[in-house]
Amino acid sequence: MRAGKLNAAACSDCHGVHNMLPASDLRLPISKPRVASTCAKCHEQIYAVFKQSIHGRAVASGVEGAPTCTDCHGEHRILGPEDPRSPVYVANVSRVTCSRCREDQRLNARFALPTGRVSSYLNSYHGLAAKTGVRTVANCASCHGVHNILPSSDPRSTIAKANLPQTCDRCHPAAGRKFAIGPVHVVATAGEGNRLLYYVRLFYLFTIPTLIALMLLHNLLDWWRKARRLAAYRSLQTPFRLTFNERVQHVLLLASFIVLVVTGFALKFPQSFWAAPIVRWEGSLALRGLLHRIAAVVLMGAAVYHVIYLIALKSGRQWLREMLPTVKDVRDSVETVGYNLGYRRRMPSFPKFNYAEKAEYWALVWGTVVMALTGIVLWAHDFMLKYFSTSWIDIATAIHYYEAILATLAIVVWHFYAVIFDPEIYPLKWTVLTGRAPAHEVREGEVEPASAAVELTEARGLAPSASALEPGNGENVEAVDGSAAATNKQCIN
Repeated sequence: MRAGKLNAAACSDCHGVHNMLPASDLRLPISKPRVASTCAKCHEQIYAVFKQSIHGRAVASGVEGAPTCTDCHGEHRILGPEDPRSPVYVANVSRVTCSRCREDQRLNARFALPTGRVSSYLNSYHGLAAKTGVRTVANCASCHGVHNILPSSDPRSTIAKANLPQTCDRCHPAAGRKFAIGPVHVVATAGEGNRLLYYVRLFYLFTIPTLIALMLLHNLLDWWRKARRLAAYRSLQTPFRLTFNERVQHVLLLASFIVLVVTGFALKFPQSFWAAPIVRWEGSLALRGLLHRIAAVVLMGAAVYHVIYLIALKSGRQWLREMLPTVKDVRDSVETVGYNLGYRRRMPSFPKFNYAEKAEYWALVWGTVVMALTGIVLWAHDFMLKYFSTSWIDIATAIHYYEAILATLAIVVWHFYAVIFDPEIYPLKWTVLTGRAPAHEVREGEVEPASAAVELTEARGLAPSASALEPGNGENVEAVDGSAAATNKQCIN
């Protein structure tokens, strides 16, 4: 009206002129049963479609609670769908407008409607992307329609089973037809159709806290014991534990993992302070997804490079042999816990890589494979939907999410303790930069000199045993002085 469009609706077009009636009178043009016909004076074609929809038929039948025009568009503050303040703006449709009815438990119970529809959408990729500000992602209206909403049992419905491929084809043109076999609004329950996803979720909900609790207990015992006998260690020219090649691989893994964690959880928690600098770009540039995919390619590239390294180079084959689990590793883990609890007098002697490092390495291998496979499934969703139902996408999403939580917590609880918070290491285990083992941690198999073993035994206040004097059979060096450092220069790198 302010723009000079005299055919725009004014007060009298909706409320009437001389035929004003009480608000409770059903003959009023703005009463619930007559709102749509009032709007039809300007929007005749839309009204013709709305009359045939499930909402239009319900309003015409006098069903209280059925939505009409004003329930979605508003009354006196009607805004265009391009306006971010509008309830029918793309980012507000599911979260604000549809949720008012579909998340109302009383309405769902009254009309026997299935529950969890909006929450399942908000927890899906579409819903998470919409929360970050992506405007091209599907919302409720993208699939169910706008004014032409019909139940899935109606063959004219856009969500009728026969029509689902065409509906989804608007965004996923290469998806094919097979994916329509599976359920859409998936909630992880033990009910029929969702059982596999339910058990995947149950597995991780049990596994994650159990493993992290065991890691915390192990590290707490280790920290308590080491803190009691902590001593200052002098610099020592120790053997190399990581070659330059292996350190480069570690840097690639470190950088890609951090980017994947930040950009991945930013999708799930876009309102977090650490996610805000990334998701603020989502309206104009899909920066989060771009960074996530670049980091994924770097991680998978580093994994492929590591496999080639293990096969092609002698040092790689040696690494693999030294990382293979043995029965001794199980015995070492039990003896270490016993030592930390005070039941044993001495720590066991470790090979180049101890049981904790081997467990972490093979957990990394497992996690990388799982995350790469499920990530590829989610990345190539159109290709996957062409051959599989949406159930497999939902399962891949659940595994990818829970595996990410497990990996992140394992790094924080297990790895960070070993390389940062261990009292003998703090503030950082410099092996990642220098490649050399810490002075107190020279192990069996890393060419430990006999004199260093003697220094170790004396530092502990224990009499040296005959085996301690044999090269290659010493325990972890926990304290060394200048003479040991001089002797250790003979170590073979």
